Amino acid sequence: MLIQLAAAGLFLVNASLLPARTLNGPGPVHPTAATVRANHEPHPAIRAAIRSLEAAKRDLQHAAHDFGGHRAAALAAVDAAISQLRIALQYDK
Repeated sequence: MLIQLAAAGLFLVNASLLPARTLNGPGPVHPTAATVRANHEPHPAIRAAIRSLEAAKRDLQHAAHDFGGHRAAALAAVDAAISQLRIALQYDK
């Protein structure tokens, strides 16, 4: 169950990386905070994903149960995802 929740969270993070769409076609309706930050922060979507994963990690660390070892597996997956995103940011240098 916990792994499914972590997977759903990762799906939502990935979905948030997609460009905004409107009923009339592609593109954002209004500039968002993320769009404004994009002009000042390199790779804001990746950095936002890292922050989201770090929040998920804190939630998992404070979960009340181990869920049959699945919490530990989910934490390992989150750590691996954070590590990969940090490596990806280094390739921009």
